[in-house]
Amino acid sequence: MNKLISFCLIAIMSTPILFAQSTDDNEIKITQTGDTLDLYIDQIGFGNKIGSDASATGAMTITGATLDFDLDFIGNSNTLFGSVEADSSVYKLDFTGDSNSIDWLIGDVGSADSSDINFDVTGSSNTFDLDQGSVYSAERLNSDLILIGSSNVFDIDWESDDLTWDFEVTGSSNNINTLQSDGEQSLVVDLDGDSADMDITQISGTCSPSNASCATPNALITLDITSDNATIQITQKDSSSDSN
Repeated sequence: MNKLISFCLIAIMSTPILFAQSTDDNEIKITQTGDTLDLYIDQIGFGNKIGSDASATGAMTITGATLDFDLDFIGNSNTLFGSVEADSSVYKLDFTGDSNSIDWLIGDVGSADSSDINFDVTGSSNTFDLDQGSVYSAERLNSDLILIGSSNVFDIDWESDDLTWDFEVTGSSNNINTLQSDGEQSLVVDLDGDSADMDITQISGTCSPSNASCATPNALITLDITSDNATIQITQKDSSSDSN
């Protein structure tokens, strides 16, 4: 049995709570406009979907400020897809299961300042594609990831001023590609697992390489790696035009 929940919110001080359970597909589509939204979603079962996928136009469009998201997936083959435009917002996402697919754009169509994003993932063969601030302003981001599992693929682009990004990974054969750009950057990585493939890029400022007197923000990377057969590539530079 398939379930589909589709709703549109235009509200201030609203608190929807959604619960779905099935052995087949659960699907929630969201169009929301308004501030101070608390959104709690629990999905339990196989083939859970929030925002469906790229083929579903307008499956998730969220616009507002001071939003609080608490999304829980329990099961396999889960999908989270869509775009969010929100300042001063908190995101808590918990995933338990395998073969999850997450493709989320935050601040791609509008401002996304002062974000707090926390991911807890337990499972294998997950695919995460996360972007914040790729087009519009995204100042002050604090993001944390705790991952337990193997054969996961993460492509995470945080284009945000004043960014703190911490992740802890336990498991083998994980592939992680992370970009930090704009402003001051801090990255802390704790990896425990063999055959890791990790690419880290930090672009901390906008100074020209020819201007030696230009002050750029600080960029800091702290690594704690326990892994055999790991490949880790780090690129740190002042600006996108700096090839050094």
